[in-house]
Amino acid sequence: MWAFFILNNQKMETIIVGIIAMGLGFLIAKLIEKNRASNTLKNVKEQAATILKEANIEAEGIKKDKILQAKEKFIELKAEHEKVIIARDKKISDAEKRIRDKESMVSQELDKSKRFTRSLEDKEKSLDQRLEFIEKRQSEIEKLHKNQVLQLETISGLSAEEAKKELLETLKDEAKSDAMSYIQDTLEEAKLTAQQESKKVILNTIQRIGVEQTIDNCVSVFNLDSDEVKGRIIGREGRNIRTLESTTGVEIIVDDTPEAIILSCFDPVRREIARLALHKLVTDGRIHPARIEEVVAKTTKEVEQEIIEIGKRTVIDLGINGLHPELIKTVGRMKYRSSYGQNLLQHSREVANLCSVMAAELGLNPKIAKRAGLLHDIGKVPDTDTELPHAILGMEWAEKYGEKPDVCNAIGAHHDEIEMKSLYAPIVQICDAISGARPGARRQVVDSYIQRLKELEDLAFSFQGVQKAYAIQAGRELRVIVESERVDDAKAAELSFSISQKIQNEMTYPGQVKITVIRETRVVNVAK
Repeated sequence: MWAFFILNNQKMETIIVGIIAMGLGFLIAKLIEKNRASNTLKNVKEQAATILKEANIEAEGIKKDKILQAKEKFIELKAEHEKVIIARDKKISDAEKRIRDKESMVSQELDKSKRFTRSLEDKEKSLDQRLEFIEKRQSEIEKLHKNQVLQLETISGLSAEEAKKELLETLKDEAKSDAMSYIQDTLEEAKLTAQQESKKVILNTIQRIGVEQTIDNCVSVFNLDSDEVKGRIIGREGRNIRTLESTTGVEIIVDDTPEAIILSCFDPVRREIARLALHKLVTDGRIHPARIEEVVAKTTKEVEQEIIEIGKRTVIDLGINGLHPELIKTVGRMKYRSSYGQNLLQHSREVANLCSVMAAELGLNPKIAKRAGLLHDIGKVPDTDTELPHAILGMEWAEKYGEKPDVCNAIGAHHDEIEMKSLYAPIVQICDAISGARPGARRQVVDSYIQRLKELEDLAFSFQGVQKAYAIQAGRELRVIVESERVDDAKAAELSFSISQKIQNEMTYPGQVKITVIRETRVVNVAK
């Protein structure tokens, strides 16, 4: 028991000793840490004092530098201010000097104006005196003029009004003669200057558009291999030929002409349908009314389609866009129409090309000219009978199907039925005449040709003083012989101009007509 007690006492002592040792160690550590902290604080205070001392020294240096800079800036600003004040003073002094100079100039000008005013007053007085003198002289001159007029009336036996009328008549005759000579000289000068260029344009146009001038007539004779086919075409009691005539609208003439049948119809399209249908029937060999009606109906559709295709090909070849389908169809129908033996489609294509080239030469739009040239004769292929001229009818069609005003006017005016309102109208008219006037292009009736020549001669005889008149060179020149006693040289020039104007206004002719007036004076004496 005591042993256990002793052991417990020893443990307690050991624990107490340990606690005391720990307390002492803690106190010693605290003391050491406090000592260190005091040393550190002391060092920090010494460093802060050093830094503050250095900052004060540096601040004093910066302060001194700033004061020096401020003084230097002040000195600079003061110098600049003094310069500005000096410059301002100089400007003020200069302005005062200018003002003094202006005042002196104004005073001088005032003196001059006063002197000028005085001189003007003196001149005005002298002018008034002169005007009074002139008025007196004018009244004296008027009195003298009246006295002279009275003396002249007494001497001549004519009053002043009668003398004026006689003088005016004389002046009118002289002015008319001078005007005619001036017109003639002007026309000759214009011909000399313009003829070369116009010929150049026309010749270049013709040379660039070369077309074979062959006469392509619509076929009206159907050739057969043998005369035996004629009976089959006529049929029993003529029923086949009657069916053909009723379905095609073409009169079929079967006569004694060997191996040929004549197709007669005013409409070339119907005549072409009849020709193609006859060709199919003869080739097939089956000729009876039902077959005839079937073949004619089929051929009619084929021809109508071919007309449209021809129109489209023509428009594409010429490079024309936006043409109405009805106008394209009308262009295709031109293939089956001729004018004076000239195929209308070929003529229209040629006119279109001529118009295009001529418009380009003159600086105009060649596309519009080509369009007007192609459509200028569409009025010659009407679907129904009409009493309108073909130019007016073609113009109405063009307006109906949306063509431009320039194109419509060119179509309607190419035979002078209406007034020409654009430069394309005379171009179409000229190119139409060029195409129709080429050798071999057209075949005219002799009677109409002779009638035109006679009208030319009769027109010349309608003027006074004309003794003889001859239309020569196929109507391209009119030679007029006048009476020398009734027509002098001045009146001969006037007569030539008047005849040309009357022909131009009253007649229709291709190309141009030259009027030559001949005045011849003959003096005959007989020696006995």
